[in-house]
Amino acid sequence: MRSKVVGSFEEAVAGVENGSSILVAGFGEPGTPHNLVEALYKQGASHLTLIANGAGQTREDGVITMGNLIEAKRVARVILAFTASTHPSRKTPLEYLNEAGEIEAQITPQGTLAERIRAGGAGIPAFFTPAGVGTEVTKGKEHREFGGRTYVMEEAITANYALIRCWKADSFGNLVFRRSQRNFNPIMAMAADCTLVEAEEIVEVGTLDPDLIHTSGIFVQRVVSIPDAGGRLEIPPLSLQKTAKNRP
Repeated sequence: MRSKVVGSFEEAVAGVENGSSILVAGFGEPGTPHNLVEALYKQGASHLTLIANGAGQTREDGVITMGNLIEAKRVARVILAFTASTHPSRKTPLEYLNEAGEIEAQITPQGTLAERIRAGGAGIPAFFTPAGVGTEVTKGKEHREFGGRTYVMEEAITANYALIRCWKADSFGNLVFRRSQRNFNPIMAMAADCTLVEAEEIVEVGTLDPDLIHTSGIFVQRVVSIPDAGGRLEIPPLSLQKTAKNRP
């Protein structure tokens, strides 16, 4: 069975083109592929579309985030559940650029975002949901009534690439997630043309219990070992760190 293991984060993101759409997993810090995000930042691709839960703050502790990609004006469009900071006193680079009209930001209810990605991975082109009906987020979208209740049609999301973090992987790309890593990681891995994974540990094929595998290797194209590649295994919570001045 062909190994999908690559030796560095740089090799993992090699070939990401300008204009690519990229799913970035994570729900705050847990399960966020920080090492791959940093490698993408250093790689230089621009005019990107990022699909994620939130845009991310920039930090002063050396950790590169999606906020840095946005601040560097390498992102043309975002699709997010949170387009604004959860702390109004700490605005994100996205907020400044969006207010200046320099980036396109699409807000999507969090559950709808997850289902749009899951549907994309399952080959379902669209679905109806009641979330957001009567608000700005569903303006201009098709509405239909089922059982006396109004629903809005939401289209599925797929992307060119997905950046994923897992606990264990085998060399074929079968993945096991631990605890809150099972946020957007499993569904995003299925919804991309090319899934790039940073793993805390890589084992040989046949080592993982098949009943415990969360994502099949058929959805994964490249895997890199975080410790072997010299990456960060743990990231201090943002609440314990100073945030950078998030003005672009």
